[in-house]
Amino acid sequence: MGGAARRRGSAMAVAALAVVVVSAGMAAAAVYEVGDKAGWTIMGNPNYSDWAASKKFLLGDTVVFTYNKQFHNVMAVSKADYKNCDTSKPIATWSTGNDSVVLNATGHHYFLCGFPGHCAIGQKVDIRVATSGHSSAAPSGAPSMAPAPASGSSEAPAAGGSSGRAAAAPSPHGNAATPAVGRSVVTAIAVSVLSVAAAGLNLL
Repeated sequence: MGGAARRRGSAMAVAALAVVVVSAGMAAAAVYEVGDKAGWTIMGNPNYSDWAASKKFLLGDTVVFTYNKQFHNVMAVSKADYKNCDTSKPIATWSTGNDSVVLNATGHHYFLCGFPGHCAIGQKVDIRVATSGHSSAAPSGAPSMAPAPASGSSEAPAAGGSSGRAAAAPSPHGNAATPAVGRSVVTAIAVSVLSVAAAGLNLL
C-alpha cells in the first residue's frame, strides 16, 4: 500500500506541475505593433483610438511603434498633454523608427507624435493596461513616469508611481500572434501531462 500511495503522490505532483506550466504560459506577454500593418503614421489617417480599443493590453505586454524616423517620433506624455497635443514636456521620447515600449504599469499610457501638427490630426494613442485579466477597470489619471530615457531608447518609462525602468522589449511577431500560439502549445502539453498523470492514477 505504501508504493501505491507514493505513485498516487507522484501523479498528483506531476498534475500540480502541469497546472503551474499552464499558468505560466497564460501569463506570457504579448507584443503589439501600434496601428497593425499601417504602423505609426499619418498616411491613410489610421484611427489609433479604434486600434487601441480593439486590443486587450495586460501588464508586461509590449507595444512597438514602427515609423519613418525622418517624419515621426514617439513621445510619452501626461493625460493633459495628450488631450492638448502639447509636446513641450514629454515624459519620454523615442526616435529610432522601431521603438518597443514595455507596458510595466496598469492604467493609461499616453503617446503622441511630436512632429508639428501630427497629434492634432490623430497621431496619438491612449493605451490602457487592464488591472487584471479583464478590460473593464475604471480609467485612471495620467501615470507618473520615470525620467525620459535617452532619445531612441527602447526602455519604457515606469508608470503607476514607481521610478524603475523596464528592460528592452522583444521584437514583435505578427501583432501578438506568437504569444497566443505559444499559449496553445503550452496548454496542449499541460493537457497531455495531466492525461498521463490521470492514467497513472487509474493504473493503481
